[in-house]
Amino acid sequence: MIIRKLFKFENAHIVRNCTSRRCSHSIHGHSYKVEVKLSSNYLDKGQMIYDFGLMKVNIKDLIDSFDHAITLWRDDNPEYIEWAKKFSERWIVLPVSPSAEQFSRVFFLMIDKVLELMEFRNEEREVKLYSIIVHETDTGYAECFREDAYNFDGMGEINLFDIVFSDRIKQEWRDKNLWDKILKGEKLIPPNEI
Repeated sequence: MIIRKLFKFENAHIVRNCTSRRCSHSIHGHSYKVEVKLSSNYLDKGQMIYDFGLMKVNIKDLIDSFDHAITLWRDDNPEYIEWAKKFSERWIVLPVSPSAEQFSRVFFLMIDKVLELMEFRNEEREVKLYSIIVHETDTGYAECFREDAYNFDGMGEINLFDIVFSDRIKQEWRDKNLWDKILKGEKLIPPNEI
């Protein structure tokens, strides 16, 4: 069975080297929608695959990090990166260009890691990330599956250690040390009540 949770955020970026001049040479924004699809063949004690409320904790915080933020590609012009950081409290630096395709891969890898580290407490079993869909516009989206997320040869390497969140973003998380815990591989303990 597959369950789906929808998240939304507003984000600005430049996608260098793409065909469209507007997209590759100008800061612009989108109203993104992100669909997180989880799968399992088992139900927990509440007869659910995974409580939707649990997705409102770490998964929501990570996706919400991109809301009203500027996403920067690590290999972009250093002057532009420094300028963007200077004039925006909320920024994220990625090791890949912030296209819808790469956003879907980044979210897949982050959420996959969250699920791997989650300490399940309600007899959830074999909960897996099935796919991530990133809607960049009402008419265009990218869907990432496991084989896409980990296809470093064909689609570029994404190392979670190369993703940098601004201090302002981290301050807004429920757990201010969330990213450090993820990078260290520490267990993520869900709250007793949501």
